Amino acid sequence: MSDRLKEMCKSLRLAYVADIYERVPFEDPSQYLEALFQQEFDLRDTAKGERLIKKARFMNNKELDSFQWGDQVKFPPQIDRGDLESLRFISRKENVILTGSPGTGKTHIATGLGRNACRKGYEVRFYRVADLVDQLEKAWSEGKLQWFRNKFKKVDLVILDEMGYIPFSKDGAELLFQLVTDWYEQKSLIITSNLEFSQWNRIFVDARLTAALVDRVIHHAHILSFTGDSYRVTHALSNYTS
Repeated sequence: MSDRLKEMCKSLRLAYVADIYERVPFEDPSQYLEALFQQEFDLRDTAKGERLIKKARFMNNKELDSFQWGDQVKFPPQIDRGDLESLRFISRKENVILTGSPGTGKTHIATGLGRNACRKGYEVRFYRVADLVDQLEKAWSEGKLQWFRNKFKKVDLVILDEMGYIPFSKDGAELLFQLVTDWYEQKSLIITSNLEFSQWNRIFVDARLTAALVDRVIHHAHILSFTGDSYRVTHALSNYTS
């Protein structure tokens, strides 16, 4: 491609045409242009998805395709695997709660759903809950709490991982409650936890605050239960005994 054509592509903000135009089959002018522009659109969507994945700050690169589905995942009556993977719950501003023993795949599924959501153009943020509370407390102490809360205005899906692993201070619990209240019916949450809801008062201290938080979280929520042994422990033991 000539330098002049490259400049024209740049002016028209056609980021990929200069690289792909020779690889598109030519049958007639109309077909060629449609195929060329479709590849431009597809490559733009792919690049956008990768940018959104980077912004989400996932802790690992787990994908749904690599998860070994089995009887250990119990779905509620109103949703099945296909519905979950379709991500329709995001457009409906519904929540997904993944509860069960450690090592059974909750974070894997949460991450896989989040990464696919990014590829579909959704703004996603991933937090370990303890880290989020630390950031909330820091923002509050520095007088930047409203600025921190405003960061989520354009976010479609928030993933809160490991709810219940570390108890919070009273201030931390109240700040997290404020944030979840902001998000209530405005965006979707995916929460992973090794605790049943009746045990959440262990981490939130205040019984009334815990009840109010659980009420907001489980309203419009799909609750999946995970059973069985830890994959990590089983895998480690199989390697040790082999």
